[in-house]
Amino acid sequence: MDIRRWILAIILPPSAVTNKEAGTIMLTGLLTLFGWLPGVVFAIFMILQEKRQVSA
Repeated sequence: MDIRRWILAIILPPSAVTNKEAGTIMLTGLLTLFGWLPGVVFAIFMILQEKRQVSA
C-alpha cells in the first residue's frame, strides 16, 4: 500500500494525504495550485512524517 501512496504523491498530491485532517488536505491542494512541485514535496514530507511516527 505504501507504493500506491508514493505514486499518488507524485501524480496528485492531495489524494496521497486523504487520511490526514481536512486542513492538511486543503494545504496540500493549495500548494499544488501554486505549483505542482510544492504540493509533491509537502505530500512526501507528510508520508515520511507518518512513517516515522509509526516506527517510533
